[in-house]
Amino acid sequence: MLSRIAESLYWIGRYVERAEDTARILDVHLHRMVADPWVDEETACRSLLAVMGVGGADGPVTSARVVGLLGLDEQNPSSVVGALAAARENARGARETVSSEMWECLNTTWHGLPDARRRVEQQGVHAFFRWVRERCSVMAGLTDATMSRDEGWHFLVLGRSVERVDMTARLLSTHVRAGGSIPSWLTLLRSCGAWETFLRTYRGSLDDRYAAEFLLLDRLFPRSVFAALSRAEACLSELEPDPGRAGVATDVQRIVGRARTGLEFRGADELMTDLGGVLSSLERTCSQINDAVSRRYFRQTSAVSWVPEAVA
Repeated sequence: MLSRIAESLYWIGRYVERAEDTARILDVHLHRMVADPWVDEETACRSLLAVMGVGGADGPVTSARVVGLLGLDEQNPSSVVGALAAARENARGARETVSSEMWECLNTTWHGLPDARRRVEQQGVHAFFRWVRERCSVMAGLTDATMSRDEGWHFLVLGRSVERVDMTARLLSTHVRAGGSIPSWLTLLRSCGAWETFLRTYRGSLDDRYAAEFLLLDRLFPRSVFAALSRAEACLSELEPDPGRAGVATDVQRIVGRARTGLEFRGADELMTDLGGVLSSLERTCSQINDAVSRRYFRQTSAVSWVPEAVA
């Protein structure tokens, strides 16, 4: 497969997942503002921007400004709207590989963004976030249903898995910075689509330890960090079918495998003791994975940058 096509598919996976997860994170933030009137809005908003890599905002920072920066900013590829536009642009460069249904989904979503912005004004941001989640879910379903399980599929799923690890870690970081209350865990689990599954798994016992264990270590829930790392590792194994006689073949396999085993053999109590450090380490690991993937498979490195360019 051409490196140009592989890179486009990898970034389609990352950008679609980024749009969905950023919408989830913003939804959690706004629910928290409503549920806890004692929270200082300025502090909470600056904390969220720091988690998402957008620091040093001038002037007062309100929830409306955060939604503008992380949700509706067309020039920022880390915002919801910017990520969807970037995914569509990458699909244009890989039209011969993506299915017509996938292209139509991304193109329709892109053309629907102006209406979505009007929906924010008329119905509120939660309706917009719900629309984004639905469109990203349609894209994921079409990807699973219409792509052959060849190299292109593995690159797209690899990108989606890496982004899911990064964004789940950021989502959990917003919870840690919020003080880790039980209502905050409930909102967090709901935002991940994990609430019902969590209740069935732990029989209704909402506890900090169980919630962190579920979102980080669960083997069966597809949005957990461990499951996403395992999926990324499986994709890399398919892309590198000959591991050689010693160890693994590539740096990216070493980085992913080290991160997975670091979680797999860590107890839940140990996890809770240093949750903030674990999440920071996962975010750094995702950046390292991206750099290693770019060096190994693509012609030029496209490092993830969470800080938007300054406007003159």
